[in-house]
Amino acid sequence: MSSSPNDVTQLLHRWAHGDRGALDELMPLIYRELHKLAKRQMIQQKPDHTLQTTAVIHEAYLRLGGSGSEKDWENRAHFFGVAAKAMRHVLVDHARTGRAGKRGGAVRIEQLSDGADIGELRPAEMIALDDALTSLTLQYPRQAEVVELRYFGGLTVEETAVALKLSPETVARDWRFARAFLRTELKPDIRG
Repeated sequence: MSSSPNDVTQLLHRWAHGDRGALDELMPLIYRELHKLAKRQMIQQKPDHTLQTTAVIHEAYLRLGGSGSEKDWENRAHFFGVAAKAMRHVLVDHARTGRAGKRGGAVRIEQLSDGADIGELRPAEMIALDDALTSLTLQYPRQAEVVELRYFGGLTVEETAVALKLSPETVARDWRFARAFLRTELKPDIRG
């Protein structure tokens, strides 16, 4: 990619304000990165999984608003963080549709590391993680944003700090807190 992050940010701003020409310029610049995000989330899916990487990208794009008029992207990192979240929702919705049963076993929280593969999770685990993230979002929205950007978006602490306008130390602290919170939420129910 020969363009700078500032070029992408400027095109995102133009797209958000209705410039369809900006979208035509932007797509070749961001598609490769969107594909990497989707592939990271799809790589460990079962071979008979019915969603393809391209379908995840396209569905996420539709969820992002299509025209871009509803979002004023702060920067490139913000856009990719929101795109990663949209892709997660596509996969979770697909898992919910394909699985009518209850929550499965506990998610192995040690998988919750920087830019991990959500595709490694079974549908029940993906649903359980989504439920736990919903709980985190309701109680601690900033920490949930850190998880979205770090885990699903694959951003570094520094990139997350820039996207959220926080210090890297705060992001690192929020990341540790969110992992502990999710670990507690995802423990199997031991009521017998």
